[in-house]
Amino acid sequence: MEALINQFSYGLFFWQLIILLVVIFLLGKFAWKPIVNALDEREQGIANALEAAEKAKLEMARLTNENEQLLKEARAERDVILKEAKELKDKIVAEARTQAQYEGAKMIAQAKEEIDEQKNKALAEVKSQVSSLSLDIARKVLTREFEDQGKQEALVADLLKDVKLN
Repeated sequence: MEALINQFSYGLFFWQLIILLVVIFLLGKFAWKPIVNALDEREQGIANALEAAEKAKLEMARLTNENEQLLKEARAERDVILKEAKELKDKIVAEARTQAQYEGAKMIAQAKEEIDEQKNKALAEVKSQVSSLSLDIARKVLTREFEDQGKQEALVADLLKDVKLN
């Protein structure tokens, strides 16, 4: 190995140095710029993506807040609607109860009037039948009483006793 180290050649070193400089120059001219540009574009793309992600995060937070607010408003509106519906139901039930009581009282009054009317008709009919029967009985009694001439005279005499002359 010593022989290799001692054989240093300035000519070979010079040409390797020139080739290295040419390669660096060519890489700098044709390769480094596209690589650096690609890295810059990649860095810019990552920065844009991070910025878009931050904007999306802020937008998501805003939308979440809006959704929560809308949900609160919807719940409040639902509560108001339910309260109004309950009040309306109570009002309708109260009106129906009042109407039913009024109608019931009206029907009871009509029934009482009809009962009184039927009772009066029945009493009038009973009175009519009683008076008719009484007249028939009186006619039969008087007919028997007046068949006999002696009984007629006794009745007239008896009635005359009760009559006082002035």
